[in-house]
Amino acid sequence: MKYSAIQNYISGQFISASTTKTMDVISPVDGTFLSTVPMSSYADLETAVQSAKAAFPKWSKTPIKERVQVFFKYKALLEKHLVELAELCSEENGKTYGESVAEIEKCIELTEFATSLPQLVTGEVLEVSRGVECRTEHVPLGVVASIVPFNFPSMVPNWTLPNAIALGNCMIIKPSEKVPLSCGRIAELLKEAGLPDGVFNIVHGDVEIVEAICDHPGIEAVSFVGSTKVAKIVYQRATHNYKRCLALGGAKNHLMVMPDAIPGMTAQNVAASMSGCAGQRCMAASAMIGVGAIDHIVDKICDEARKMIPGKNLGAVINKASKDRIEQFINEAEADGAKILVDGRHTVVEGKEAGTYVGPTVIDYVTPGMSVATEEIFGPVISIIRTNTVDEALVIENANPYGNAASVFTQNGGVARYVIDRASAGMIGVNVGVPVPREPFSFGGWNESKFGVGDITGKSSIEFWTKLKKSTTKWNPEAGVNWMS
Repeated sequence: MKYSAIQNYISGQFISASTTKTMDVISPVDGTFLSTVPMSSYADLETAVQSAKAAFPKWSKTPIKERVQVFFKYKALLEKHLVELAELCSEENGKTYGESVAEIEKCIELTEFATSLPQLVTGEVLEVSRGVECRTEHVPLGVVASIVPFNFPSMVPNWTLPNAIALGNCMIIKPSEKVPLSCGRIAELLKEAGLPDGVFNIVHGDVEIVEAICDHPGIEAVSFVGSTKVAKIVYQRATHNYKRCLALGGAKNHLMVMPDAIPGMTAQNVAASMSGCAGQRCMAASAMIGVGAIDHIVDKICDEARKMIPGKNLGAVINKASKDRIEQFINEAEADGAKILVDGRHTVVEGKEAGTYVGPTVIDYVTPGMSVATEEIFGPVISIIRTNTVDEALVIENANPYGNAASVFTQNGGVARYVIDRASAGMIGVNVGVPVPREPFSFGGWNESKFGVGDITGKSSIEFWTKLKKSTTKWNPEAGVNWMS
């Protein structure tokens, strides 16, 4: 075991869980046994909630301009330890080092946004009548929780914790049991940055802790990122217990490629979108809809895909079960009559035989009813569906139940605007394979890619992590009583 056994983080200390049940943490890069992670109990969550509740009164009353000083220091620490954090991310998740560096750089950007919150939550004040003043202010909720996935061990926690904590809340995070190491390092950096004990806590575990978070009466709000199936369950359970909940689910993002698209740029973007982070991201393009004569672009996509070498510039998928599931999708597509142009099945990386890799895979002549065209594959696989018109492409895109992202590749501004107006997705790209907005613009999809109101990052997140207090004051008794008083 490379690292010591992982522990929960409560009241500023790493402490053992109350149970002895653990799960092994295995690196998908080469099968290295990294550590063990505890499967905590409700009692462990209760300890964390009480710690957060105890810290909340002082932290919430600390002026926001003082609270964000922690995040100025935290940002500097992320920059200082970027290489270390990126290496840890790659080791436990399997993505390439370059992708992990980009993930930590995004954490830095998210933290930078949090430091701007004092300028964004100033509230409003207006003299509504002579001597009568109305004021609004954003008030923190209390103890909040964030349930995060395996595919971004550092970025997704930082989607929520800088904003939620800077806005005055105290937070509990439940990391994925597959990638628990990065969150522990985040806790250490937050403490070094001066965050008071109890404001940030980590409780490791599996479904039992997820259910406990949804049920616990001391938790006011829950954010979740994961599959749509689980997102629905979390949203229903949390809101049933009268909590705020924002649950982000899966996706089936479509790239619509027009005949006038620039071949080289389009091929590079399509290939990068489907293979980045080994396709294990909700913004990955796993379906391309070709409109008209696009054979020349498909050829270039295949050329770009063949440049992706597993173990070098293409990372591993998270575990063997994921590898087997992805390859089964490819098998089914082939059996259903699709043509495998680039085949990534049965990939083994020399020297990393115990790693779990799927090579880049391009599948052509996919029909809209095939499983590779409708289900989230979460691997480096692109399915090409052929149509004759942009309207046919939009019918296919809008028929899918998800609504995270869609992109169109074209040099025609009218076609681009036509797609933007009609595609049923929360994030749209034009000649962009991964249309993730930069801060302060928020991240969030539509339809069955998101459950709840608002987005998880950017300005939109302020409304989720705070409640609005309205006050009316009057200091002119000479005005007498009127309809306002």
